[in-house]
Amino acid sequence: MPTYLERAIKDGHARKTGEGKNEKITYVAINHTEKYSDPEEKVRAEFWAELIYRYGYEPDCIGVEIVVPDRTPLDRADLVIFKDNTRKQPYAVIECKKDGISDAEFDQAVEQACGNGTWAKFRASYVMVVAGSTRRAFDFTGKYGVLEREQNIIADIPMQYGKPEEFKYVKGGALDIKAVSKEELISAIKKCHQTLWEGGRRTPPEAFGELSKIIFVKISDEKGTKKNEPYQFQIKTHEKSEKLATRIKALYETQRQREPNVFTDTIKVDDAVLRTVVSHLEGINLNKTDLDTKGVAFEQFMDGFFKGDFGQYFTPREVIAFAVEMMRPSHEEYVLDPACGSGGFLLYALDEVRREADAYYDEGSNEHYRHWHDFAKNNLFGIELNDSIARVAKMNMIVHDDGHTNVISTDSLQEIEKIKEENRGFGFNRFDLIFTNPPFGAVVKKTEKPYLDKFDLAYDWKNGARSGKPKTSAKTEILFLERCYQFLKPGGRMAIVLPDGILTNSSLQSVRDWLLEHYRLLAVVSLPQYSFSHYGAGVKASLVFAQKREAGETPDDNEAIFMAIAENIGYDATGRKTFKVVSGNVTGDAKIEVVRCDLFDMRFDYRRDPSNPDNWVETHRQVLPDTGLVAEYRKFTENPEPFFA
Repeated sequence: MPTYLERAIKDGHARKTGEGKNEKITYVAINHTEKYSDPEEKVRAEFWAELIYRYGYEPDCIGVEIVVPDRTPLDRADLVIFKDNTRKQPYAVIECKKDGISDAEFDQAVEQACGNGTWAKFRASYVMVVAGSTRRAFDFTGKYGVLEREQNIIADIPMQYGKPEEFKYVKGGALDIKAVSKEELISAIKKCHQTLWEGGRRTPPEAFGELSKIIFVKISDEKGTKKNEPYQFQIKTHEKSEKLATRIKALYETQRQREPNVFTDTIKVDDAVLRTVVSHLEGINLNKTDLDTKGVAFEQFMDGFFKGDFGQYFTPREVIAFAVEMMRPSHEEYVLDPACGSGGFLLYALDEVRREADAYYDEGSNEHYRHWHDFAKNNLFGIELNDSIARVAKMNMIVHDDGHTNVISTDSLQEIEKIKEENRGFGFNRFDLIFTNPPFGAVVKKTEKPYLDKFDLAYDWKNGARSGKPKTSAKTEILFLERCYQFLKPGGRMAIVLPDGILTNSSLQSVRDWLLEHYRLLAVVSLPQYSFSHYGAGVKASLVFAQKREAGETPDDNEAIFMAIAENIGYDATGRKTFKVVSGNVTGDAKIEVVRCDLFDMRFDYRRDPSNPDNWVETHRQVLPDTGLVAEYRKFTENPEPFFA
């Protein structure tokens, strides 16, 4: 569907000339030309076209770069809607800024716009600030003074010189909320997070926790609003911040009571801050934005968000994708991550089942939806000790169309009955597949955790039995090996990230003895030293794939184990992508690129950015099956002998 500006150019209302930095746009009706390569000009041009096609104003009634008379210092209004084509009487003044500006910069733009719009010799009825998807409109008719910035906020400027509507967005109406691109979604998420961070008043995880609650409300409102009714998650005309906040928080409480395990506490955001967040999100339809766009957008945002101090909660996506492709979960299997962090393994398992659905049903059919949605709702489970990060995982699952109800915040290593108090779906001998990257290096002390001596691995392990007295402490990654074993069904499989010390240190031989007695090792893939350094961890690690032995099954010295060293895993120590391009194809505004690393080949789909034809926007990515080390592993499972020739 063409943008408003594309329509305006096609209809002859605007004209572009030149290329790159020299590209210009001419507003034909007023014969005015500006430099289009300026990011603010792109915003202005698109909104100018929106004024024509959505708001219904004539092109010759819209002024561009209008000098505000006698204003000192000299100021110009970006856009002015005049009462007629003589362009003498201002009706509305609009200030345009590039997308992604800070709240402080937006507030400055508000003051600039209101100053221009209420200037004695330029008095306009309405004022608006547009910064990408974030917008704010003001009513300066009648009783509202020039300094009012709260009670005179309106949902939108009027259509065709009419009156402001009570609500801007109506489900199924003339103006409905819309699906957005990856860039628009990333920008909106970043703006929300920056607003909630409040310059350091909250930690990044706390800010993200509040954002998770607000997105939960937003998605619930999109689904729960009836056709031809206004959405509640939007700014209402002449509604104070206090009333808006009360309405949004009431929506949240209703949903929280329906699903008490999702979020346990209230929204803890000031009224004015909440209004700003609503302004960032109100025009976006998260439910209708396609899953690929949401997946790529949230993944890229999380990739940056979890660096440094919070890297322990984030596993690089290339590592996750490889583990999931090796194990290939199906919709009938029960999948668990007992240290799920932000939910990466769970989401990739869900994506794998979506692709499985493609092989059985037409995309968009009810059968296709039920195939993966029922898996998300009933078969995906996660545990995360950190409550704030558990909220991030829940939000991630909600955004990707459910699966959040089985993500809980508790200690994975405690007694199983305490875990089951949180969710009865957890239990020993229950899961077919476990994907996990447990915390490394943390120590569980018996003085702090009385459950320690219940683990076999809290003792030395010799000749198939516990040996000696229980240790006073044990590392978490060692205990997770045993807890995963307990969660798995006999024959169940596991993909786990382990520090190489478990596999090589002589002092941990008893751990390896226990591991080989309880699991059949399927594969060990050594990862580079830098694999986790981009996220604040420099421990050398490997991906270990194993299968829980059946009752009575004993180790066999002839069991073949696939072993490999991955050197190029798709990124380097700085996070820079290191994939090698294998092939590329451009067809019009679409581009397909196949890239390669040691782990697998991957296909990237792109579309041309309408606002910058030299830029390509990623729309989809997918690991190509049976490529790289995945293909070698498949060959190995069919016939391991050639690998040892």
